[in-house]
Amino acid sequence: MRDETASAGVRRPSTDHGAGVRDKIRAARASIFASLALIGIKLAAAIATSSLGLLAETAHSALDLGAAVVTWVAVRTSWRPPDADHQYGHGKIENLAALSETILLVLTSFWILKEAVGRLTGQGHEVHAGAIGFVAILASIVIDAVRSRDLARVAKSSNSQALEADALHFSSDIASSAVVLVGLAGVWFSRHGGPAWLDRADPAAAILVAGFVLLLSWKLGRRAIDMLVDRAPDGLGHKVEEAIGGLQELAGPPHVRVRQAGDTLFADVELPLRSGVPVAE
Repeated sequence: MRDETASAGVRRPSTDHGAGVRDKIRAARASIFASLALIGIKLAAAIATSSLGLLAETAHSALDLGAAVVTWVAVRTSWRPPDADHQYGHGKIENLAALSETILLVLTSFWILKEAVGRLTGQGHEVHAGAIGFVAILASIVIDAVRSRDLARVAKSSNSQALEADALHFSSDIASSAVVLVGLAGVWFSRHGGPAWLDRADPAAAILVAGFVLLLSWKLGRRAIDMLVDRAPDGLGHKVEEAIGGLQELAGPPHVRVRQAGDTLFADVELPLRSGVPVAE
């Protein structure tokens, strides 16, 4: 039976907060410029080759641009301290940004699947697998690799889910670009003495890209939803209870509730105290 109960909210302090915020904003801003460059490269190549795989990659990068803008807005606002209207801070803006990016990726994937099925059934334009397509894909892979590495580093150091989502986007672009590259190579071989069925390699590559993106979207979306509905991080509440359970002033086991918003962890701790324990103690 509880005689007295102490309740407290514990927020994990951040280190070098100003520098961390600046690094997050820089990484998000660089992603916007990288996405613009990728759109230009892929769109030019898609027009020149009539490749569905490249066109799908262009749409992917266009939505990545929107996602990068959302991420940039999120990291510029999520660090703000609590106020009268947002008493737990603004960290969940990052989780909302991650969920928005996920929805955009899912919509893109279904569009790619629809177009790819049409190409497999004989609809659409003939693919011209020329040098411009291969150069564009290789250039986009280099840009994606540089951005993904930088975003993953900043996301890990700042525990930013929005930047992690952006890093996943660029990582998925690397894999999907590689698949498109294989698809274009298949089309090229089919026109230069290879089996005729390789002519369908481009839409087949687009289907593989869509499936890969859907898988990543599922993982990312589930994490964002978990944070938005305040699902407790696995095992964290138990660790907090173990850390404070040995206090001599307790009349029973503590009760801990934990939640995460953006890169900040909160813990509401209820301590059943022995009767007569001074408040100051």
